Amino acid sequence: MDVILKELLSRKSEIDKALELLFKANMKITDWDVPEADDQQAAEVLLEMMQDKLNAISADVKAGKYTNY
Repeated sequence: MDVILKELLSRKSEIDKALELLFKANMKITDWDVPEADDQQAAEVLLEMMQDKLNAISADVKAGKYTNY
């Protein structure tokens, strides 16, 4: 197995938990700031925002921004 893949797989659960924590923390903040907020709508908008950023990072990776990070 590739050493990089092995390293990242060893931290996969931590990465998953961090992403979920980021999502849930922002959902709670939204509930605090906008008590009448539609949680389903908030979740969908938050996921879209996160996906937009992941797409931007993906574009940076493909453009070589992290080649010598």
